[in-house]
Amino acid sequence: MSEAVVRFRAVDKVFGSGADATKALDRIDLEIPKRAFVSLIGPSGCGKSTLLRLIGDLTRPSAGTIEVNGKSAHRARLDRDYGMVFQSPVLFDWRTVMRNVELPLEMSAIPKRARATRAQEMLALVELTGFERRYPWQLSGGMQQRVAIARALSFEPAILLMDEPFGALDEITRERLNLELLRIWQQTGTTIVFVTHSIPEAVFLSTHVAVMSARPGRILDVIAVDLPQPRNDLTREDERYFGFITRVRERLRGGDAARPRAVEVAAS
Repeated sequence: MSEAVVRFRAVDKVFGSGADATKALDRIDLEIPKRAFVSLIGPSGCGKSTLLRLIGDLTRPSAGTIEVNGKSAHRARLDRDYGMVFQSPVLFDWRTVMRNVELPLEMSAIPKRARATRAQEMLALVELTGFERRYPWQLSGGMQQRVAIARALSFEPAILLMDEPFGALDEITRERLNLELLRIWQQTGTTIVFVTHSIPEAVFLSTHVAVMSARPGRILDVIAVDLPQPRNDLTREDERYFGFITRVRERLRGGDAARPRAVEVAAS
């Protein structure tokens, strides 16, 4: 097994207390190895985004332990071991594309010339060379999301956390960005944890799909997707691709019937 960069051990998450308490996650046991692309999928409200936020130390577990890149999630956040991309690009309209990408480096007091060089490299990676001086409001939604990805990768994080980053885009743009994301993942070797409501998207992108139950969210299964790499438009016409979609859908419908006690994501 490949070295795990994320480890959950018996993690619970409860919001509120007393009569108002809501259990969002229940006994999460999960390991994600280096360089994996793992999608989290499950019914609305099952805790997919909460699980992602626990990795990023944006909220704390109520019970259990989380290890990120060999340390606590809190330490990993302080050490900037991960980048995060949300459904909305969250760009600053008064900063150019270049200066938006430079922002994390600026906050880390990286020298100006080094910031500019790194930002140029990241914009080239997401195929936005030539747009450095544009402002976010001058770009399409898909281009804005690529700027957000470039910014998240600017400080070379070990892990990229993505919370439905393409959910608001039209289907054609979404499929194109799926291909670009896979290219970026293969070029950088970054571990990606990706939240989506789309079963086809999860299967197309991922080395593994973690299937979650309805609230309180549990890991029902982790399905290894061993479709050939690199994936392309022909992948979406492959019989095995449709077979994996059916398998994930059936597991979602199956609920808790065969819930494993613990799940480890093996390296592909």
